[in-house]
Amino acid sequence: MRASEVVVFVIYLLFMLGIGVYFFIKQKSGGEKTYFLGGRKMGVWVTALSAGASDMSAWVLMGLPTSIYALGIGQTWIAIGLIVGYTLSWIFEASRLRSFSVVADDSITIPQFLTNRFKSSSKVLQLICAVVFIFAYTIYAASSVKACGTLFNTVIGMDATLAMYLAAIIIISYTFLGGFSAVCWTDFFQGLLILGAMMTAPIFAVFLLDASHAGELSSDYFNMFASWKDILNGLAWGLGYFGMPHIIIRFMSIKDQKSIKKSAIIGISWTGLLLVFATLVGVIGRLFIGFDEQVNSGSLVFIEMVRRIFPGLISGLLLSAVLAASMSTADSQLLAAASAFASDVYKPIIRKGQSSEKEMLWAGRYVVLAIAVLALMIAASPNAGSIMALVSNAWGVFGAAFGPTILLSLYWKRFNFIGAVAGILSGALCDIFWLYGLAFTGIYELFPAFIFSTVVAVVVTLANEPPSKEVEELFDQAVNYTDPE
Repeated sequence: MRASEVVVFVIYLLFMLGIGVYFFIKQKSGGEKTYFLGGRKMGVWVTALSAGASDMSAWVLMGLPTSIYALGIGQTWIAIGLIVGYTLSWIFEASRLRSFSVVADDSITIPQFLTNRFKSSSKVLQLICAVVFIFAYTIYAASSVKACGTLFNTVIGMDATLAMYLAAIIIISYTFLGGFSAVCWTDFFQGLLILGAMMTAPIFAVFLLDASHAGELSSDYFNMFASWKDILNGLAWGLGYFGMPHIIIRFMSIKDQKSIKKSAIIGISWTGLLLVFATLVGVIGRLFIGFDEQVNSGSLVFIEMVRRIFPGLISGLLLSAVLAASMSTADSQLLAAASAFASDVYKPIIRKGQSSEKEMLWAGRYVVLAIAVLALMIAASPNAGSIMALVSNAWGVFGAAFGPTILLSLYWKRFNFIGAVAGILSGALCDIFWLYGLAFTGIYELFPAFIFSTVVAVVVTLANEPPSKEVEELFDQAVNYTDPE
C-alpha cells in the first residue's frame, strides 16, 4: 500500500462529493426538469464529455484492455464498433431527439418522450420502459461498483466488499443531492481525467518493454481477422448507442441545436482517442507485463502497468481514473433509472398526477438509493461475473430494447404506439432469451435482438392503423423545429 495513493483517492472522492453539495444548494428552488435534465442548459463541452464519460465506465480502463491483453487484437473490433456507433448516434440521433423531445410536450425522460411522441394517454409504454431501465441499470451499475472494489482491494488492500460500499456511498451522495447538473459536471472533470490517464500509461510503458514477452505470443495475437465472430460481435456493440438512455438523454439536455455539432466533434474525438489508447494499453500491457492469469482474471492490466511505472503520487492520480470511469457511469445510470421511475411510474400511475414537484424529487432519490443497494448485492456476489460480462449484458438489453424503437420514432412518420411497445418488449425479451438459451452460438445477443426488435416493430406497426393526424403533425413539427430566438 502506498500512502500517497490513498491521499489522492480521498481528495478525489471529496471533490466529487463537493460538486454534489454545490448543486444541491444552487438548485434548491428547481423542480423535476432541473433535477432530471439540468433545465436543458448544458453547454457544449459539458454535454460532450458527460455523454462520453457516462458511456465509458471502468470496463474501458479494465475490461476492454484486459480482453485485448489476453485474447489479442481481434478484440479491438469492439472499439471499432463503438466509435462507429457513437459517431452515427451523434449524426442521426442527437439533433432529432432534442427537437422531438421539446415538441413532444417538453419530455424529460426517454419513456416520456416515446409516450408523448404518439400523443398516447396509455401508461403501458412508460411502465415497460421503467421496468427495463431498473433491471438493466442495476446490472450495469453493479459493474461500476465491482470495479471500485477491485481497485481499492488491489491498490490499498481494502476488503473489496467494504470498498464497494464506500464507492457507492459517494456516488449516491452527489447524485442524490445534485441531480443531473452534478452528474454532468462530475462527468466532465472525470472525462478529462480518464483520457489523460489512458494516454499517459501506454506512452511511458512503451519505453520499458521487455522484448522477451513478444516471444510468448501466439501467431494469431496480432491478426484482426482471425475470427468472423470477433468482427460481427465487435461491430454489434456499436448498435447499443442508439438505445442507451443515460447517453442519449444528454442529447435532450443540450441548450440549443447549434451547440450539437460542436458537442459532437468534441465527444467523438474524446471517445475515439480513449478507445485507441484502451487498445494500446491492452497490447503494450501484454508486452510489458507478459501474460499473468491474476491480471487477466481481475481485469488489472491498466492498474498493474500504472503501479509498476509511476511513484505513488502520480499512480494515485492516474488510478483515480478508474474511480472516475466507474462513478461517471454509475451516477448517470442511477439518475436515468430514478427519473424513469419518478416521472413515468410514480407520478402518473401511483400518484395519478397528484404529486408535487418536491415529492417527485424525493421519489427519484429513493430509487437512486434502492438501485444502488441492489447493484451492491450483485457486485458483491461471487457469481456476478467479470466487469466486462456485466457491462455486455446490460448494454445488450438497452441497445436491443430501445435502439430500433427510438430510431423509428425519429425517422418513420407511419410508426405508431403499438409498434413502439412491441419493439421494446421484443428486443428486451429476445436479448435475454439469446443470452441464456443461445449463447453457445458465440454471437453477441445484441445483434440478433436488434434485428428482431426492428422487424417486430415494423410488422406490428403495419398490421395496425396509422397514427392520427395530430401525431403526424407532431412529427412534421419536430422535423422542422428550430430553436426560438
